[in-house]
Amino acid sequence: MSSFGKPARSPDYRLAINGQQITPRVRGRLQRLTLTDRRGLEADQLDIVLTDDDGQLALPRRGVEIHVAIGWSGEPLTQRGTFIVDEIEHSGSPDTLSIRASSANLRGQFPVKRTQSWHRTTIGDIVTTIAKRHDLNPSIGQALRIVGVAHIDQTEESDINFLTRLAERYDAVATVKAGNLLFIPAGQATTANGLEIPPIIIRRQDGDQHRYSVTDRDSYSGVVAAWHDTDGAARRDVLAGTDDNPKRLRSIHASEEDALAAARAEWQRLQRGVAEFGLTLAEGRANIYPETPARCVGWKREIEETEWLLVEVRHDIGDAGYTNSLQFETRGAKPAQ
Repeated sequence: MSSFGKPARSPDYRLAINGQQITPRVRGRLQRLTLTDRRGLEADQLDIVLTDDDGQLALPRRGVEIHVAIGWSGEPLTQRGTFIVDEIEHSGSPDTLSIRASSANLRGQFPVKRTQSWHRTTIGDIVTTIAKRHDLNPSIGQALRIVGVAHIDQTEESDINFLTRLAERYDAVATVKAGNLLFIPAGQATTANGLEIPPIIIRRQDGDQHRYSVTDRDSYSGVVAAWHDTDGAARRDVLAGTDDNPKRLRSIHASEEDALAAARAEWQRLQRGVAEFGLTLAEGRANIYPETPARCVGWKREIEETEWLLVEVRHDIGDAGYTNSLQFETRGAKPAQ
């Protein structure tokens, strides 16, 4: 029984390897299940540690698929996706089997280096081309889809690195979820079709630990980016923010439009990155994901009044129950018009 006289909740999970349910075989052996859901194209990670005191566990092969669902006993479980086994370790004594897997969508041809020039195109065309290359469905934010790209080179660079770089240039987030390649505005808490993601509310009594930090980003007042004017054979500048104390980007861009997009993206990142907040939820929530906005109630005024965006979620199931470790950053300002 819990301290409030209610039955204590028990975490639950469901595991399948290559479509075959293995939950009954590992029930009672699970020491720890940790699932880390990250923002962007960094692969999500699954870690499972099982006891093997009796030596009866078979070692899974590297490359097999593990499908995971998590939640609480007596409630519908939340599907958390498919992972590919990368590492296996058997150690002892006491004997334990450790399995590490990464999100299946980022395997295959994504890491292959490619060389390609993109000229007089749009973000929508670039992302759609790469999505089709990897048998993914493109899902692109409406405002980003029509943004023109004068020129950008992908030189001996994987599609993962290139998409990440493209997203950074336009202050977006590129990620793969459930067979979709998403390219959406960073910090705006919107789905790919422009719908606002409803915020979650987290109260002080929901958490065990927290950490809030705020940093001075050199008090920049804006960002300056340069572009090469071929008609006038001169280098020209564009500004996002004000010119009191601007940060200057090093890169020289191919057009005024590209330079302005880069300046606006960096200015939004500077505004969004001044504060960070991390906390542990005493009772895990299986249905929360990065890019979800949040309100945090019951802490200091500065924390309560900040509009937060969830950027990483870690799910931990083990002897201590089911907890979440959450990492937030401040939401960005609305994109400049």
